[in-house]
Amino acid sequence: MSEQEEDVIEVEGKVIQVLPGTMFRIELANKHVVLGSISGKLRKNFIKIMIGDMVRMEMSPHDISKARIVYRIRNQAPRPPMAGGNRPGGRR
Repeated sequence: MSEQEEDVIEVEGKVIQVLPGTMFRIELANKHVVLGSISGKLRKNFIKIMIGDMVRMEMSPHDISKARIVYRIRNQAPRPPMAGGNRPGGRR
């Protein structure tokens, strides 16, 4: 592992606000609020993140006000249906 990969802090938090440009405000367990952006794998696989979702993030010890979201933790309760419902034909 390189030096940069070793000094990341992994934390979990709850999304409290969705911002433009795939940015999110996330509240940690200690009530600290950070600015998070989604990682490339989440972007590539079209993982949707909404208010109230629990996420796992990586933070640099040099700047603890920003984080990279690397995983959306699955909720036990089902999500509400998206606008437009279940149309035949799927995504276009």
